[in-house]
Formats: sequence, structure tokens, C-alpha cells
Amino acid sequence: MVPNWSSSAEVGILVRMPTAHEIVEHKPAEPPHGQSPFLPGKEPRPGVEVVRYDSRWPEAYQVLQQRVRASLGRRVLALDHVGSTAVPGLAAKPVIDLTLIVADPAEEDAWVPDLEAAGFDLVIREPWWYEHRALVHTEPRSNLHVYGPDAAEPVRQRMFRDWLIEHPDDRALYEQAKLSSAEAANDAGEHVMQYNARKERVIRDIYDRAFRAAGLL
Repeated sequence: MVPNWSSSAEVGILVRMPTAHEIVEHKPAEPPHGQSPFLPGKEPRPGVEVVRYDSRWPEAYQVLQQRVRASLGRRVLALDHVGSTAVPGLAAKPVIDLTLIVADPAEEDAWVPDLEAAGFDLVIREPWWYEHRALVHTEPRSNLHVYGPDAAEPVRQRMFRDWLIEHPDDRALYEQAKLSSAEAANDAGEHVMQYNARKERVIRDIYDRAFRAAGLL
């Protein structure tokens, strides 16, 4: 089900929600020719670490979400713990993934400086892909993914997380894909984006099962 970001109405912002078609679309994130999503000097280093589930990850998320909310206040339209660290029992990179919804990610002056003051560092800018921005934080280690209210990707991430929590067979399938992809990526001297590409087929298959169950396909 498409979530209703009710908090956006509380701050007087009119938004267009993503459609069912946009949610089920596997929209490629490849940059236009000659462009990179990474800011200069922020490119990822080779090597991918996938570890056993750590019961401290939910606590780390609480620390991070409090920092984000303290920095942005009512500019936070929605904030969620997504990715593998949000799925109990699932092996993951020891990096907390958060999805933040703001009124307009492209207006970076309205939110980036306050997050930088709280220890977050802007590393990715992808205006061609849902106006996505990503910031990293060192302690606790995290990736903060920023989108606008009309972006489909945050809805997809929430559905994927919830499906894995509720379906242990797919959770085990995804864990195996993560472990084998990390091993292959490390053997080839690849970085995290190439690791993500290696497990993309399994991710899309799981997404499609979740979409069908929700009546979106």
C-alpha cells in the first residue's frame, strides 16, 4: 500500500504521491553519459563487507533518526529505517540505511547545511533518478537517502523491507545473494555499486512477488 505522508500536510505542502505504475517500475539509476552520481572525491573504495545481523542496529537507527529530526525539525516529512539492517536476522553491510523525505531535495540549501553540521556528508547527487541525494555518517555508520514526496523509491524500499520481514524464504534467498555477490565483488576488486548490480536480479524478483501480493502487478 502506498503510504500517506500525513506530516507533509501538517506543514502546508501540497504533494503528488507516486502512482502504482511508478512504484512497480524498476527504474534504472544509470547516470547520463559523462556524468557521475558521486561528488568529486567522494567515489566509493573497493571492498564490500557483509556481516551477521547485529541486534544493536535498531538502536543505532534511533540515534541517527534523532539527529536528523533535531537538525531539520518540521522539514522532515518522513523518515524510515530501510535496507537490510532494518530486517531482523538478515546479514548486511554494517551501515544503517535511512530514507528521508523533504519538500524538495534539489533545494539543498534548505536542508544540507544543517545535516552537515550534525556530521552528515553529502556524497551522491542524482537529479536524473528521483532527485536522489545521499549523505554518509561515520558514527554510527549510515547512509541517509533523501527524496521528495513524489518519489517512488522510498515506497519500494518500505515494501521490500516489510516483505523480507514477513517472508523468511525470500529473506534467506536474499541473504545468499548478498553473500555470494560480496564474495564475487571482493574477488574482482569491485566497490559497493558493483556489488549492488550483482544482486539486482534477485532483488527485482522479490520486488515483483511483493508487488503481486499487494495487487500492484
